[in-house]
Amino acid sequence: MAHQYPGPPPEQPPGQPGQNPYAAPGGGRPAEAGYGYPQGGRPGEPGYGYPQAAPPPPVGLPVQPPQAMGLALALGDIAVHGDTIVTPVGPMPLKGAVWTATDMSRTEERMPTHAVVLAIVFFFFCLLGLLFLLMKERITTGFVQVTVNSGGRHHATMVPVQSREQVMFVLNQVNYARSLSV
Repeated sequence: MAHQYPGPPPEQPPGQPGQNPYAAPGGGRPAEAGYGYPQGGRPGEPGYGYPQAAPPPPVGLPVQPPQAMGLALALGDIAVHGDTIVTPVGPMPLKGAVWTATDMSRTEERMPTHAVVLAIVFFFFCLLGLLFLLMKERITTGFVQVTVNSGGRHHATMVPVQSREQVMFVLNQVNYARSLSV
């Protein structure tokens, strides 16, 4: 029990050894950014990873307010509302967006186990049981990667798929998004 303290440590003036390094700095001013804080290029500028405002429109072009329309389509965490693409990295203009879809799925063809069982059972009754060995099943697994570039921003998402029909649906949605971007 020799290492036990009898009570709370006595108050010490700031800057002395033994002071709590996590305590608020004196003088009522906020602490400066340190380890674990994203650093901006200049004071007052948000650091990397913090949400930032959309870039201002070019000078000389008329600014149109965004049209209030419903959800046109959604691909993973990318959504198209009216003339805006909404992503986790921020909104992007729909006009002039470049969409890319990459099929990263794979389809395997194999003989199901029930076909083998039926072939063995019907082999003893008639020789037509071997026809069950011609049965095949196709299994698709993987993702379709969808990327969008617009307004100086880039975002990619992975959409999981379990069939060739889902792959074609995602690719058709990307083609529809391309037609909206023209």
